[in-house]
Amino acid sequence: MSRKRVVVTGIAAITPLGLDVKNTWEGILAGKSGIKKITSFDTTGFDTDIAGEIPDFNPDTYIPAKQSKRMDRFTQFSVCAAMQLMENSGYKVTDENADRLGVIIGVGLGGLNTIEMFHSKLLEAGPSRISPFYIPMLISNMSPGQIAIMVGAKGPNYVLTSACASATHSIGAAYTEIVMGRCDAMITGGAESTITPMGISGFTSMKALCTKYNDTPEKASRPFDAERGGFVMGEGAGLLLLESLESALARNAHIYAEVVGFGASDDANHMVAPLESGAGMALSMKRALEDANVAPHEIDSINAHGTSTHANDEAETKAIKQVFGEHAKDIAICSNKSQLGHLLGAAGGVESVISVLTLESGTVPGTLNLENPDPMCDLNYMAHGPKKLDPKYVLCSNFGFGGTNASMLYKRYEA
Repeated sequence: MSRKRVVVTGIAAITPLGLDVKNTWEGILAGKSGIKKITSFDTTGFDTDIAGEIPDFNPDTYIPAKQSKRMDRFTQFSVCAAMQLMENSGYKVTDENADRLGVIIGVGLGGLNTIEMFHSKLLEAGPSRISPFYIPMLISNMSPGQIAIMVGAKGPNYVLTSACASATHSIGAAYTEIVMGRCDAMITGGAESTITPMGISGFTSMKALCTKYNDTPEKASRPFDAERGGFVMGEGAGLLLLESLESALARNAHIYAEVVGFGASDDANHMVAPLESGAGMALSMKRALEDANVAPHEIDSINAHGTSTHANDEAETKAIKQVFGEHAKDIAICSNKSQLGHLLGAAGGVESVISVLTLESGTVPGTLNLENPDPMCDLNYMAHGPKKLDPKYVLCSNFGFGGTNASMLYKRYEA
């Protein structure tokens, strides 16, 4: 069986920079920051009080109010983004194609909002106050499940959870479904909403979150900078519609980019710390290139994981050097987390959307707040803002707790 070509025919994003792709992309190119003071709960006594919250989000724009109340916030993000995606792609679900359309979404933590809310009710009023919707609201697979219900997709449907690599693994799995000919189209990406008291407390206790810039939130996320002090929590969703080239051409769809490679690996080293040498990260990148049959010297842009933690940024720099050698210094590399914060399980979804737009527009985004580059992070991390470079490829990588690594390779579409 011949390997099918896979293209991106739809994109959607709900991020700290906007409720759609247009506002997110414009904010990225304008060098805006979505990091602000947390407003969703009282942060008195917290070591950090900043995050990338979604401004003015109203799920009822896309979801009937009765249904949205029975969804956790991460699922609301998922479904609203999916409705945007279907509109953007022009893909019509019919009785004939419904079982050839699947949904695979990455979610890192699931319904943390719901867990905290009903735990408080349990302590205050007892077990009789726990809603029958409690469990369905919190479980991670309600993200792809509710999307399928809303759009009528009857193909493969599941959630992938691999910490901060969740969305990238999901895109890789969706890509594989089409490459192997099992589906014609897949809704994929990631969603997350963990800006809650327990979420912020948990990551702070690990010394993972930035606590140095509470008075200047827009300066807090600074990947590859010597003054970085941890990541900033973000929330949102980023989705792609992947489609076989034959299907896309048959319906005269707009093609944003081609998906040509996927690679995954594990450090097999530590619960939360990346392998210092970056070898595990490098292996996922190499496998994505090998899957695409693309040589390292052909890669001209990378959308980095770039979390703004000392451990990740140094290990990722080493990994890139291992894969690309002397060519590494010629690659334009950016970190969107400098503007959006870290969306955890949704990170790879949003960053893949931005990677696709990078290819379509020819413009590589910059890395915000890179004012004093760490000598250990000495590659071209686009400190001076976006630049028109017309890359042919964008390698998008994400890494997570448990040592898990995932990389997707996107290519400028050529007929």
